[in-house]
Amino acid sequence: MKDKTTTPQFPLKIEVSFRKLFESYRSRLDSMSTLQRARAEDILKLAKDFPVLSEGFDSEEALTKYQKQVDMVLEDFFADILGSNEIKIASIPYRFVIFRSSERFKNIMAHAGDDFEVQLNNFDENEAYIMGCSIILNAYYGYKVDFRRPFYYDIPDTNGVMRHYKVLYNGDYIDIEKTDKAIDITPEDVAELIDNFENIELWKEKFPPNSWVFKGFVIANMFDATMDVSLSSFKENLIGIDSKEDDSLKADFRNIVRSIFGLPSLELGYAMYNQDEAVFQSPSMHENAMSYILNGKVSERCKESLCSNSYEKLFEKNEIYSISDVPKFHKLYPKNVLYRTLHEQEIGSAIIAPLVSQGKLLGVMEIVSPNAQELNSINANKLHDILPYLVDSVKQSVERETNEIELLIQNECTSIHPSVHWKFRKEAERVIRSKYKKDNPSSFREIVFNDVYPLFGQIDIKGSSLARNYATQHDLILQLQHVQKIIKKIWKLESLPIYEQLNYRIEKFEEEIKTHFEVDTERRVLSFLKDEIVPLYDHLAKKNEALSALIQEYYEEVDDSKGFIYKHRKEYDDSVTLVNKNMARVLDVKQKEAQKMYPHYYERFKTDGVEHNLYIGESITKRDSFNKIYLYNLRLWQLQVMCEMENNFYQLKEHLPVKLDVSSMILVFNTSLSLRFRMDEKRFDVDGTYNARYEVVKKRVDKANIKGTDERITQPGKITIIYSQREDEKEYLKYISFLQHKKLLDSDVEIFELEDLQGVTGLKAIRVNVLYSKRTKDSKKEYYTYEDLMEQIKS
Repeated sequence: MKDKTTTPQFPLKIEVSFRKLFESYRSRLDSMSTLQRARAEDILKLAKDFPVLSEGFDSEEALTKYQKQVDMVLEDFFADILGSNEIKIASIPYRFVIFRSSERFKNIMAHAGDDFEVQLNNFDENEAYIMGCSIILNAYYGYKVDFRRPFYYDIPDTNGVMRHYKVLYNGDYIDIEKTDKAIDITPEDVAELIDNFENIELWKEKFPPNSWVFKGFVIANMFDATMDVSLSSFKENLIGIDSKEDDSLKADFRNIVRSIFGLPSLELGYAMYNQDEAVFQSPSMHENAMSYILNGKVSERCKESLCSNSYEKLFEKNEIYSISDVPKFHKLYPKNVLYRTLHEQEIGSAIIAPLVSQGKLLGVMEIVSPNAQELNSINANKLHDILPYLVDSVKQSVERETNEIELLIQNECTSIHPSVHWKFRKEAERVIRSKYKKDNPSSFREIVFNDVYPLFGQIDIKGSSLARNYATQHDLILQLQHVQKIIKKIWKLESLPIYEQLNYRIEKFEEEIKTHFEVDTERRVLSFLKDEIVPLYDHLAKKNEALSALIQEYYEEVDDSKGFIYKHRKEYDDSVTLVNKNMARVLDVKQKEAQKMYPHYYERFKTDGVEHNLYIGESITKRDSFNKIYLYNLRLWQLQVMCEMENNFYQLKEHLPVKLDVSSMILVFNTSLSLRFRMDEKRFDVDGTYNARYEVVKKRVDKANIKGTDERITQPGKITIIYSQREDEKEYLKYISFLQHKKLLDSDVEIFELEDLQGVTGLKAIRVNVLYSKRTKDSKKEYYTYEDLMEQIKS
């Protein structure tokens, strides 16, 4: 019986004994049937004739000598009728010395080969030693030291495929006895041991080798768990998407962990690790998840959340950290930040497990109990069997969060709208599948949506070029005036002709800016300042303190990053940005509502105003449900939203640094077209020569005049609808009538012909005043046209 359990490195001296089995037969004789009683009396006669079977033996020679008697004693455990089905052995715990086995087990071992040695999987010598100590604590002292873990034998079958057999031990027939070498174990010893599972020397100190005696035997039942083990290994690397709601997910996982530990009061927490900032963060993907380390904080630096020991365990060793008695350790170490945080939450014991994937820490799992010593370094080992699944789940959560961030970036920066994402995904799947075929891998093809109807609209800042030029002129004059003040000052101090000449040039630039401002004027002024004035300042600053102060004042006015005064232009740019931001926000919010009516492609652009494109049709929705009623509905929706954007702008206008005006326009295209995604430009564009006419009209029509006049077709306070077909005119007049009824549009409707554009003729326009609503003091709505508002402003 030579194996690791009989060497000096085991706390128990093993003796095979059947005394408890014999006692069981004696106690049940009176309640047995006639046949059972006869069988029991035969076994008890063996016990009397061979007292060594009760006293115990510890050698293989004795086992061989008494094998026949042992087989008879164990007969009731190994019924012949079940032998070909059951996988069962009689043995001693955690070693492979077999007294008797079922027929099926013998066949399994025969297939494995004569030279195959069976060993418990995932169970080393130190764990075997501590397991022996746990048996003593439980069986002799009655402590509930829980080290139950699934045990497996890995045995190859006849084809060499490794099969995994789960082992269940029946320990009803064992006795634990002390020797003179044994040390009495106190509650203080137990408290120390459960905090030091990995300290094998401490365990050997409390339980010296061979200081206790194990007498008895165990029955081990096994079943083939190959499928479960294989599935577990598969799940360790599985990447999937969890569709459960947060509350359901949290409750399910908490119940699983409670079942694993057998402790009904456990609670779970999680903290994600942000490597870039070295902080713990609350899981942002699960709004109901909490962290006991963070204790209500959104984030905190890891070294401020953990003590030095826990930080070393989790971050440097990637090992589980357990605290068996939080109140005790908090009392001993009141300055320990982790103990203090947990104690504030009335936690009695805790386990913190690192979630590590490919050497990278993703976060930590927190298991807490209100009771001291319920969680400790011993039962923390149960986590080794579930952590792979949790790591996989966290990996998925991190990936989902990353995808959500990328989606946000995509919505802000690219034109891949969710309504058409399915087609891009489908094409990507096709490309990926082709890589696994024998033919050459395919490249990504251009995405085309045929037979879609376009809608275009814009709210354009009126006279934006003039407003920008006006701001530029004022900034240049302001800057030149600062320079002129300095030049006049030095001229008084030092009457050099060159200073008079510089002053003359400044006056000429000011006159040019005021009366004849051209595209090149700004460049020439800035070159003059950069090449002739700025180099002079270094010289002038040394001459006089007053000059130095004026020069410093000049530099304070100049924008360092641009090299020129950016005051009026900034006010203009801020005004444009504010208008664009507000108009885009209104459009984006309303778009979400429109998508629920019927899915369609949507994109918008910010320039000097906000433009938007809409495309609707069967090929975009991916389902056979399109009807022109959805096109008509979208056109009506677009016109109504333009009215709302106009109202939003005129509420915003009084808060703008620069007073601006806008004009709104809708372009109607009567026929369907094809929409193609240009891979090289990463944007959508209309496809085909005829369809390109639509793009030409979009770019030019807002600058068109009414035929035979110099009046622009787009005007502030009005919505202009550009079209070419009579049926479009009739359709939009109906929409206008409806919106007049809703007090969004005024009663005046104008219809014009437009001047011919290059390559485009026959365009017409409907123009209608927008009604702007304001609430009076008694909360009643009043409605104004643009002209009414202007009159009110002037008065």
